[in-house]
Amino acid sequence: MTQVSSLRAEQSATELLTLDDVRAAAQRIEGAVVKTPMMHSITLSEITGADIWLKFENLQFTAAYKERGALNALLQLTEEQMAKGVIAASAGNHSQGLSYHGRRLGVPVTIVMPSTTPSVKVMQTESVGGNVVLFGETFDEAYAHARELEAERGLTFVHPFDDPQVAAGQGTVALEMLELKDDFDCLVVPIGGGGLMSGMATVAKALHPDIQMVGVQAELYPSMYSAVTGDERPCGGDTLAEGIAVKEPGAFTRQIIRELVDEVLLVGEPKLERAVSLLLQIEKTVVEGAGAAGLAAVLSNPEKFAGKKVGLVLCGGNIDTRLLANVLVRDLARSGRLARLRITLQDRPGALYKVMREFNAHNVNIIEIYHQRIFTTLPAKGLITEIECEARDGAQIDRLVKELEGKGYSVELAELA
Repeated sequence: MTQVSSLRAEQSATELLTLDDVRAAAQRIEGAVVKTPMMHSITLSEITGADIWLKFENLQFTAAYKERGALNALLQLTEEQMAKGVIAASAGNHSQGLSYHGRRLGVPVTIVMPSTTPSVKVMQTESVGGNVVLFGETFDEAYAHARELEAERGLTFVHPFDDPQVAAGQGTVALEMLELKDDFDCLVVPIGGGGLMSGMATVAKALHPDIQMVGVQAELYPSMYSAVTGDERPCGGDTLAEGIAVKEPGAFTRQIIRELVDEVLLVGEPKLERAVSLLLQIEKTVVEGAGAAGLAAVLSNPEKFAGKKVGLVLCGGNIDTRLLANVLVRDLARSGRLARLRITLQDRPGALYKVMREFNAHNVNIIEIYHQRIFTTLPAKGLITEIECEARDGAQIDRLVKELEGKGYSVELAELA
């Protein structure tokens, strides 16, 4: 398996990946990956104004669609290549998919990760059969080292996205979706390096040329957006959608997306957080930031999708539990169900008690109280109290704040960006 770094002038990317390639991949991997369900979401349809259908790729064994492409690539190795083993550079879902199916097939798998990779990701990859090598501080350094080991040890490099065999495996997601429902107006697909979108667009446009293919990237990592639109934007920052936080998209996938994808949308972090939270609350399913990107795009652009039959791919469910907890609590705060009020009081007996009575009168539940007397610009007889509280909705908090201000209190409401 070699990376497709350039295309021959006389051959387009769409000639390197065809519907027949994806159908052949589907036959190879059948029975070895989960044929995940696709379900209609009545509630999300009501919220967004679109007819929303969800493809639950987060229900794969390794909780991501990446298994499909990794397995399709492994099954096309020669016996000699299988015996020597494969190598990849990845700190994400590709490493687990390749390791899991490599172990099943008896193929040694080496995964090079940056030394800064969280230990949980290293452990997850090792637990499904991968031999992890930690090298360098960045992904680029890990990638370069993987290519060196490839040459030194005679291993076969399996690229996470920039390879027609990998993209063909990912395209089987679209085959399954369109077998169940053939009248989608559009499919909304997360884009990192572009493997999933390349495979799915190849299938969708071949079967239904009029279908709209809409890609989604995080605003902090608009690499494919910049590549196909010419609108160069910087990449970097901490995004919830780290699974699609790719600074350099594939050369092969870039060409496919240029030819077949109608539009690439960018989504901000608040909408990604909202989408993760909604999917857990409404569909009772856990998705990572990248897996929620499609829904985030619909939430961000309701006018584009209103009344349309929209297919969304929940491409992965590997999210740190602490991070998920933060996302859920932040969403409660944005919706007004949680709030922090900063109230200035006089430091005298009964001052806090009087404020507590107002919370009780408005049936607002107090979670935490913080007092500050020392580190404040108030006079020595003044104090600041911060009260974290829970209400039914933002309107209930607003009524409480109005009542407090009406009785002479200075109240500040902490807000999330």
